[in-house]
Formats: sequence, structure tokens, C-alpha cells
Amino acid sequence: MQSFTKHTGIVATMDRANVDTDQIIPKQFLKRIERTGFGQFLFYDWRFLEDGETPNPEFELNQPAVEGASILVARRNFGSGSSREHAVWALDDYGFRSVIAPSFADIFFNNCFKNGVLPITLAESDIDHLFETAKAKGTYELTVDLENQVVKDADGWERPFEVDASRRDKMLQGLDDIGQTLKFEDKISQYETARTW
Repeated sequence: MQSFTKHTGIVATMDRANVDTDQIIPKQFLKRIERTGFGQFLFYDWRFLEDGETPNPEFELNQPAVEGASILVARRNFGSGSSREHAVWALDDYGFRSVIAPSFADIFFNNCFKNGVLPITLAESDIDHLFETAKAKGTYELTVDLENQVVKDADGWERPFEVDASRRDKMLQGLDDIGQTLKFEDKISQYETARTW
């Protein structure tokens, strides 16, 4: 898993509440067995017209001002619906390092931490500010600083955010649950060697 310490990137906004995992990555693309390659199908039904190939000119991520965006600002209850981990894989593969919203579905929120995408919860008023600023600027950048637990822009706007200490530590080190366990590989091996069957 890629570590997350501090990231500055272009903001894409998605002014929709209750975006569910089937909208993030539709079910027909879940047949792959790898964790990669899902980015091309992210928000597929919204990103493309009915032919499945032509970009929808009205969709948020297809706007030239947000090309290469790596921070997604969304509305409440982002990632609701099924528990598919593929939703986070698709966001990550597309290039998103962080999603900022007033609230997240619990399973999606947990899956983000397990896959190196930082979910940040901010107050509705802060989310409104980010939407307004992004709209006014066209291309808008934020810095997400996990070490200091703050989100800020170049104009002086800044907000702190909370992250569970153990999750923060694992993301800073780039460790998923398996990677965290493997830090104790020597002790596990010693135990297995000494264990009598």
C-alpha cells in the first residue's frame, strides 16, 4: 500500500449525496481478480454516454479544469450501498488519494484506510466552502497533511481533521492489515517453530 503523509492535488467536486458503491464502480466490472485496472470504470454510468465510450460532457470529472484531480470533495453518506472493496480500488486506480465529505458509509470508510485512500470528514459548512471555492476558481488545489491532520489551501483556508491514531500510523507507513502483521514476522516464525503440535 502506498504511504500517505502529505499530498497536494487538484480538487474535483461531486455535488451529489448518497453516492453508492454501484455508482462508483458498477457491478459488471467486478469480475477482475486484481486490484488494479478499475479506474477506467470509475463512475462509468455517469462518465460516459449510452454508447459506453463517449465521455459525458456534463459529468464533473470530465471537465478540463479538474483533469488529473486527486482529491474528491463529495456530499454526505459517500460510499453507501454494498460493501464492495472495488469502489476504493477504482478511486485509487483513477488517481484519487483522498475523499473529503461530511459523512461516509461505514464499510466504505474502513475500506479506504485499508487501501491507502484517506477519507476525511469535515463539517457541512466546510464542504460548502470547498464547493464554492472550487466553482469560483475552476482549478482548485488543496493540501492534505496527514502528519499534522490538517486540510488547507494556498489562500490561507485551513481545517483540522480527526483520524484514529492506529489508522494514521498505518497510512503514514503505507501498511495495510497484512503489512502491519508482517512487522512481527520474526516473532510469528519463532512462535511457530517453538510450538509443539
